[in-house]
Amino acid sequence: MSSHQTFLWGRSQNKLRQEEFWLEFCCIVALLLASLLLFGINLGSLPLRDWDEGTVAQVAKEIWQAPEGSWRWLFPTLWGEPYLNKPPLVHAAIALFYSIGGVNELTSRLPGAFLSAVSVVLLYGIGREIFVARIPALFSAIVYLTFLPVVRHGRLAMLDGPLLCFALLMFWAILRSRRDLRWTLVAGFGFGLIGLTKGIVGLLLGAIALFFLSWDTPRLLTSIYLWVGILLGSVPVIGWYGIQWLHYRQAFISTGIVNQSLARIWSVVEEHEGPPWYYLLELLKYAWPWLVFAFSGLQLAWSNRRWGWAKLILVWSGIYFVVVSLMATKLPWYILPLYPALALAIGAQLDNIRNLPSNITYPRSWTAILGLLAILTTIAGLYFSLQAERNLSLLLIFASFALTLGVGTILIARQDRQFIPLLFWGTYVSLLLLVSSPYWLWELNEAYPVKPIAALIEKNVPVAQPVYTSFAYTRPSLNFYSEHQVIPATVEQLKQYWQKSSSAYILIDRSTVEKLDLEFARMIGVTQTEPLGWFLVTKAKDQ
Repeated sequence: MSSHQTFLWGRSQNKLRQEEFWLEFCCIVALLLASLLLFGINLGSLPLRDWDEGTVAQVAKEIWQAPEGSWRWLFPTLWGEPYLNKPPLVHAAIALFYSIGGVNELTSRLPGAFLSAVSVVLLYGIGREIFVARIPALFSAIVYLTFLPVVRHGRLAMLDGPLLCFALLMFWAILRSRRDLRWTLVAGFGFGLIGLTKGIVGLLLGAIALFFLSWDTPRLLTSIYLWVGILLGSVPVIGWYGIQWLHYRQAFISTGIVNQSLARIWSVVEEHEGPPWYYLLELLKYAWPWLVFAFSGLQLAWSNRRWGWAKLILVWSGIYFVVVSLMATKLPWYILPLYPALALAIGAQLDNIRNLPSNITYPRSWTAILGLLAILTTIAGLYFSLQAERNLSLLLIFASFALTLGVGTILIARQDRQFIPLLFWGTYVSLLLLVSSPYWLWELNEAYPVKPIAALIEKNVPVAQPVYTSFAYTRPSLNFYSEHQVIPATVEQLKQYWQKSSSAYILIDRSTVEKLDLEFARMIGVTQTEPLGWFLVTKAKDQ
């Protein structure tokens, strides 16, 4: 080759590298912007929901309200009592946002939503590491972005969005360390962040990563860099657990480690139980339309199990699904770390479909399932819109998804590969319509709205004065908004409390008012949050 030809060849290579760089940059930016829009739009429009959101926000608020030098960020509390359930990394991040933007729904949810959006880009990075090619990585990232459970839980003030982000950071760094051992330090950092978010879950995800390495790249297990990285990442976690033990002693072991973490493996905690197929049902309820291609994607991974991408998918999905299914305590969000592995399997399968010869027919089951889903979605849209007095926004959400499924069914039946971008775009738009509406957090309809009652309690009940209620269970969101503990009690317990306390405050519905027959009662206020209404009652001052 002459010097002139060498010069032209080198120039051509530089141009290709620049084009590759800008194409990669555009893919990453587009994914991040699409993710930020889907996870961030309409984020602060709805009240916090009960259980995790209300609890996490209350712990964060107490960290934010704590005086300087109290070390509350290290020793968090819940209504003044030690909070030993989970490490406070996410709670402290929310408290930081409270200090910037005040205490509200947006600042409560923003840290988790942002990290959830970043996790989409990290999954794309994982795809680029295991597939090398851009298209299957991009497909996987879009599938992951358009999983309904990932979007909904990633938008909440919970620990699961950050957990997904830190887990994907760890796996991405593990994959990169196969080429550059310095990335093991980043993997250790990700492992540490998982531990400071959900404690024992880090051990399971770390074990999955090590099992993958033992199958795919066993030489890394003998690398001092890997174990140094894990050790450095574990230092903050070990330090936090050690400090908690020194501060709380046996109470931390029994409550923080055993009762709230390990006990969930062999016993049912807080009545959250379910059969071994509980998470399979969760997938069947919420993983559409991508569940249609999940089984064939896992089959494709099994048939290519000699390759690193297939090993990661099989190890990640197999071990995690089996472990959480065997756990005695079942909660819907426990399965979220499975979705990235499924997204990779589905992305690989969609790329395989894209490259199939035109004479290869698609399975008829795909057409049948998507067609049936389109019909059911149409029926559900008509039913729920009529229940909601012909609400057009609800009808539009169902219509968008039904149209996506219906046209997708036609394209699959016609052997048209355009069904792939159609499903991507249609599912994304449908989810965007959902999160832009007041219906994305449907759990709020399971009980009465808390904000009117919370405002009534906050205005009329003295600080630190507990309120007893006839409602069946504790509502952390009501406690958070009212800044009081609202404690459920039976009718007999309410009678005893009323008789013994000189400054009793009770929140009761109309039927309970008739049962109690309260003496010397003074009605503070009533909220018509449901047909019965809720009454805030106290004793008259002259009694």
